[in-house]
Amino acid sequence: MRIIMATTTSISNPAQMIITLEDNALVADIKRALKLIRGIASVRVANISDDKTITPAMRKSINKARREMTEGETIKCSTPEEMQRYFDSL
Repeated sequence: MRIIMATTTSISNPAQMIITLEDNALVADIKRALKLIRGIASVRVANISDDKTITPAMRKSINKARREMTEGETIKCSTPEEMQRYFDSL
């Protein structure tokens, strides 16, 4: 399992998107696709272990994501087509 992290270039409030993949064969394609999106500053790939340990940094990110979700600061895509339309609009 790998995580792909994409960071936007927003100067005032940079954001990160974390994508967890079940199929490692998708890593290269998704990494290339993310780099094509305007505003993506960097794309990093990291392996995660199966021990399910949540580090303090991960807990902070989870809490932030939950806060953003509660405050409606998230984008919800129900289908791959909907997500593609969103990416195309960036």
